[in-house]
Amino acid sequence: MATNLLLPDSSFYITRARRYIDPFKELATGASEFELATCGLVVAEVTRGRRDPHVRRRFQEAFAVMVYLPTTNAVWERVAQLAWSLDRQGDVLQLPDLVIAATALEADATVLTLDSHFQKIPGLRIADRLA
Repeated sequence: MATNLLLPDSSFYITRARRYIDPFKELATGASEFELATCGLVVAEVTRGRRDPHVRRRFQEAFAVMVYLPTTNAVWERVAQLAWSLDRQGDVLQLPDLVIAATALEADATVLTLDSHFQKIPGLRIADRLA
């Protein structure tokens, strides 16, 4: 996979939507040096909270044109390893965040997130804003 992949975490989309900011317009204008990616977990977390079916459909259509990063066996093995090692360090992260992080690590993608706990994941490139 290309090293210029940007995987926005659910927190990015949900926070923008709550502030009535279109996250896809922001991504389109602010991430020109990246190729946008998503994964099933992000799509599920974000679309489940869209109350208006038209908004939900628009989100699904926007996700459909992104690079889709699959949750492979290698991702699940990395999730298990990350969970085990982080737990032993006293850093217990939510399983969805570990899946997103492992998916990004397997694809060599940067995670765009507002959640600081992603910083605890060794080797994960993160960004908290678009350049």
